[in-house]
Amino acid sequence: MTERPGRPPEPPKDPVDAIIGQWAEVRPDLDTAAMEVFGRVFRLARAMGDRMEKAYTRFGISRGEFDALATLRRSGEPYTLSPRQLSATLMLTTGGMTGRLDKLERAGLLRRSPDPHDRRGLQVTLTDRGLELIDEAVGAGLAVQTEALSVLDDERAGQLAVLLRDLLAGTER
Repeated sequence: MTERPGRPPEPPKDPVDAIIGQWAEVRPDLDTAAMEVFGRVFRLARAMGDRMEKAYTRFGISRGEFDALATLRRSGEPYTLSPRQLSATLMLTTGGMTGRLDKLERAGLLRRSPDPHDRRGLQVTLTDRGLELIDEAVGAGLAVQTEALSVLDDERAGQLAVLLRDLLAGTER
């Protein structure tokens, strides 16, 4: 970091700074402020996605499978949802959801059973083994996220959470 008298240290340059610098050379007319933000968001998402995948691999599941199990866990007891509810929450097609559920059912982490309220419907429920696994996996994932976020103090991390919420809300309109 570069020290400047009377000012906070300048953060180190990153690959996005290099990209912005290149655009400034060849297209000085461009306002690249949005690229600075989203370039970092995309790189952060990719890096953290890779770290999360590695954390969940220890439990024999992928990030997508974690998401399905975590959705059931967050639903509260009896940890049961319909495949349609799971698909909607995870933004998956029914075909994609079926494949994911097949694998998790074969692993003994969930079970599908007839819906007692709809003869044509199914219910998906966490098994005891699935509940135990997701509770361990969510702790491992949070540890990875907490470690990555530790470069910010609590106040800055809170500010970032608020800013990202605002940005996400603006893009999802």
